[in-house]
Amino acid sequence: MVKTEEYDAVVTDLRLSGMGGMEILREIKKYNTEIIVVIMTAYGTLESAVSAIKEGAYDYIAKPFSTDELIIKLQRALHYKNTTAEVNRLRGEIQAEFEFCNIVGNSEAMKKVLEIVKGVSERDTTVLIRGESGTGKEKIAGAIHYHSSRKTGPFIRVSCAALNREILESELFGHEKGAFTGAFAQKVGKFEHAHGGSIFLDEIGEIDENTQVKILRVLGERTYERVGGNQTLAADIRLIAATNKDLASLVAEGKFRDDLYFRLNVVPLTIPPLRTRKEDLPLLVTAFL
Repeated sequence: MVKTEEYDAVVTDLRLSGMGGMEILREIKKYNTEIIVVIMTAYGTLESAVSAIKEGAYDYIAKPFSTDELIIKLQRALHYKNTTAEVNRLRGEIQAEFEFCNIVGNSEAMKKVLEIVKGVSERDTTVLIRGESGTGKEKIAGAIHYHSSRKTGPFIRVSCAALNREILESELFGHEKGAFTGAFAQKVGKFEHAHGGSIFLDEIGEIDENTQVKILRVLGERTYERVGGNQTLAADIRLIAATNKDLASLVAEGKFRDDLYFRLNVVPLTIPPLRTRKEDLPLLVTAFL
């Protein structure tokens, strides 16, 4: 029936004659991973529940149970299914925005950029994107993320130039309740939101030295603390940074840490301005039209 019809949910007993509930679960998931499966069991042990959920069941329900209890389980399951479908749809729309085909340009300069992007995407290394304002640094950063092994994880974007030091630190690392005046509740930072994915720090040349030290620690030790906190958090992230400034000159002037610049500049990528690749103008005009 599952092979020939579409179902939202299947409720099956764990103990059956012939094929067991776990076998049915595995067979259903072979044909359609989106079908919600709820396992009924009179042997409602933690072991059987964990085994069923590991195999892909949404939930289990221990017998005897009331009709209302089953209805509530199914309502929650269908809400989860609908929410997951919506999240996947939105994720697909965002990912489509950063496809290589949406990076317009056929000039030799842009071909070289895309070659580097394709080559570096699968390597979980830090990338420093350089280029003037408006050259498409964020689009390149998104392409790197969505063509990497982290593409199913979050892609978090932060404009460093738009925030002062205190606010930027709180945005990046989060803060604990009472860490400073106005900190009425705990705040989760962008690094925490980016866990398992990538974080894009735009205009990183604008950050102050204190924040530079903290970002250096994230890159070196892969750990950080929230502002005002003592708990050390792990940073499972890929960092992609961008700047319209010459960071090497800022290092020479003592305005940017040389050790952080060394950590950021693992894979340098420079996006050429449009005035140097005018052959791409007709392509851009067509794309906009």
